[in-house]
Amino acid sequence: MASHRNARPAGARTRLSSVTNALRLLKVFSDQESEIGISDLARRIGLAKSTVHRLASSLVEEGMLEQAEKEGKYRLGLALFELGALVRRKMDVTAEARHHLKALSERCGETVQLAVLEQSAALYINVIESQRALRMSYQVGTRAPLHCTAVGKVLLAHADSQVFDLTVKNGLPPLTDFSIRQAADLRRELTGIIHRGYAFEEEEAEPGLRGVAAPVRDFSGEVVAAIGISGPTHRMSKKVLQSHAKDLVEVSGMVSQRLGHQSPALTRRT
Repeated sequence: MASHRNARPAGARTRLSSVTNALRLLKVFSDQESEIGISDLARRIGLAKSTVHRLASSLVEEGMLEQAEKEGKYRLGLALFELGALVRRKMDVTAEARHHLKALSERCGETVQLAVLEQSAALYINVIESQRALRMSYQVGTRAPLHCTAVGKVLLAHADSQVFDLTVKNGLPPLTDFSIRQAADLRRELTGIIHRGYAFEEEEAEPGLRGVAAPVRDFSGEVVAAIGISGPTHRMSKKVLQSHAKDLVEVSGMVSQRLGHQSPALTRRT
């Protein structure tokens, strides 16, 4: 008897087929053919014009396609540009920061992370683990809450107000007894981070863990990532944390310069 364990429901197959066809449609466009009509699109991907029209209409609604007013032809939309810019920005930050992260980890002897804002969380995109037996371990690709991690608080402090509102709306679940629980306390903490240029994490995400993080800026001055140092409290005293903060600000500044950012002090000297 044939097994149906891995068979997809008809509705799932239809949705998958629609997604596949939508991607095929988008890939038809090129530098040589930036605007294409429905008839040509249908011919290129071998589907009925009515089907392609429905796909194109859905993609227009999502900003993936735009339709020219005069001839009615379609072209790639700004939403694709924004997604591409996001991927490029992450790739640039990772490439430019890799050497500096390794050097920073060797200097301080602790785990160093690079994180970016992803929806309402901090996404780890690079981690250099400490070589010590007792160390903090993070997985690349995992997400961390914004309100109780050093990298998360840095990213939240420099994000627009909508990210803050969404974070508060989603709740501020306490992970330890030291986690921030109230919106007013979080706002006050973020104001302090902007003022001093870095964020501390005092056993807010995990008992026995302290951390510090600083922002990375691109050529426009926008904060595109955060670099953090984390370690156990018995090695990360408040005095040591302050020392690491100084090193961290220096390193995040160097990575920012590699991304084209010029600090006000540098701008005044040039």
